[in-house]
Amino acid sequence: MAVISVNGQEVTLNDDPRTTLLDTLREGAGLTGTKKGCDHGQCGACTVLLDGRRVNACLVLAIQCEGCEVTTIEGLGEGGDLHPLQQAFVRHDGFQCGYCTPGQVCSAYAMLEEVANGEASDVTGKGAVRLSAEEIRERMSGNLCRCGAYANIVDAILDAAGELDRKGEASR
Repeated sequence: MAVISVNGQEVTLNDDPRTTLLDTLREGAGLTGTKKGCDHGQCGACTVLLDGRRVNACLVLAIQCEGCEVTTIEGLGEGGDLHPLQQAFVRHDGFQCGYCTPGQVCSAYAMLEEVANGEASDVTGKGAVRLSAEEIRERMSGNLCRCGAYANIVDAILDAAGELDRKGEASR
């Protein structure tokens, strides 16, 4: 039996090698924070971190994650405390129905790491990476919000980035 590490805990995979990471998280591990939206990799509701990089869990087979660390929305905070990004989403009302929020937060977490690592985007081009509303919109474009809370999401990310920067952290 194969196992994967999810939020620091071992999760045993089922016998079907075609099972997606999303279904393993929700049904096998009971972690229902990760949402099944389109199930085609188009909406970002199922975004989780795979070795710190954002992935759509509906497009990844669970068996591919053996030997990797998977982090879900439930694994971002520490000791029952919300991560600063989660706190900022609450503070700025970065959600309406909340369905996309776990994927948005996980994507934002990884995006802040990308920016901290100096990884360029289409907005940045070849220049220095600087976090701005335009940069956030570009990097978060794979995460859709049917309610249209985009302005609040951008404000929440900017707020959390400032807080993390003051603490000398990237997104951790």
